[in-house]
This record gives sequence, structure tokens and C-alpha cells, in this order.
Amino acid sequence: MSTENAAPAAFDPLTAEPGAPVAGDLNLDVILDVPVQLSLEVGRTRIPIRDLLQLTAGSVVELERAAGEPLDVFVNGTLIAQGEVVVVNERFGVRLTDVVSPAERIKRLK
Repeated sequence: MSTENAAPAAFDPLTAEPGAPVAGDLNLDVILDVPVQLSLEVGRTRIPIRDLLQLTAGSVVELERAAGEPLDVFVNGTLIAQGEVVVVNERFGVRLTDVVSPAERIKRLK
């Protein structure tokens, strides 16, 4: 393959289409109905497989987090907040006590 007649590619300058949103003018309505996975983490621990296989109903697994510490709230695996367990109308819920700032969330993605 000969490169003697090769020339650099030429592209038209990028411009916004008429009516297209520009930075700062984003319409979030298009993503408001996209489902995400929300999960709450009470704590974690590591145990050997030998101990895992011995777990039965009534077994207690000690977690690395102390009782009373806030639980972590994740959206699609990204920490977004911390909170505490509450009971509302005989159902469990979570009261957010600290929400990670958008700037901090972006920093954690890198």
C-alpha cells in the first residue's frame, strides 16, 4: 500500500444543529425515566470459604462496620450518599444524612 498520495483528512468544523441544546441548556427530561439500581450497604466482611459453608439459619456474621454507623447508598455501584435506617408505615426506609456532591461523584469516577 503506497502512502505517497495520502493527504490528511479534512472535516467540517463542529457546529450545533439549529435547536440543539448547548452547554448549560441541557434537557434532562430524556433520562428521567431511565431505571437505575439503588443499593444500601450495611457493612462488609471477608470470611474463608470454610466458614461460609458452615453458615446456617441463625448464624451471625460480624461486619466491619460498627452498630450505629451510617449505611452507604449506591446508585449503579457509585457511592452517592450515607444514611440511617428508618421505619415508615411499618416498612424500612433510609433517611439520607450526607449526600456526596456532584463534583466529588465525578472525581470518584476517574
